[in-house]
Amino acid sequence: MQLEEAIVGRRSAREYLAQAIDDATIRRLIAAAVQAPSAVNEQPWAFAVARERARLDRISRRAKAHMLATAPAGARFESSRARLSDPGFDIFYGAPALIVVAATAPGPWIVEDCAMAAENLMLTAFAEGLGSCWIGYAQSFLNTPEGKAELGAPQAWVPVAPIIVGRPRSAPPPAPRREPEILWLD
Repeated sequence: MQLEEAIVGRRSAREYLAQAIDDATIRRLIAAAVQAPSAVNEQPWAFAVARERARLDRISRRAKAHMLATAPAGARFESSRARLSDPGFDIFYGAPALIVVAATAPGPWIVEDCAMAAENLMLTAFAEGLGSCWIGYAQSFLNTPEGKAELGAPQAWVPVAPIIVGRPRSAPPPAPRREPEILWLD
């Protein structure tokens, strides 16, 4: 697959088959992730992989409760509030694997560094016929002591990018893209 095909074709998948993702595939995704650039070549990333359904369901429940307890009131959050209040809503959409890209310690550029690693991981997943999605609903909870404990992660870690991976039930349709706003400076 050509790079442009992966960039244009990758979508956030939100429906997955239960088919497990093997260790070798996850290692390939992580191997691609660590090829990302990082500020001053710090390479601050580490990875937590969760595949046990009971653990994924528990993290989903706890992350929903955390979001509901900590989210600000207001119209912007109301559609999310309704969704997160639904006991049947799984924030991981039934995906068989969660790969959390985390920084090993706080730092000035860890979000940018881990986000670039996450993009490499997601593009590689697409190239291998897998779906992926960055799960923002999980981020806040995973950065609590309880969330880090669910991951088995050291308390010094800073989870940045919770990425679900699996075989998508169907190919998500392309999302329309707005024309970019460009400010030419020459």
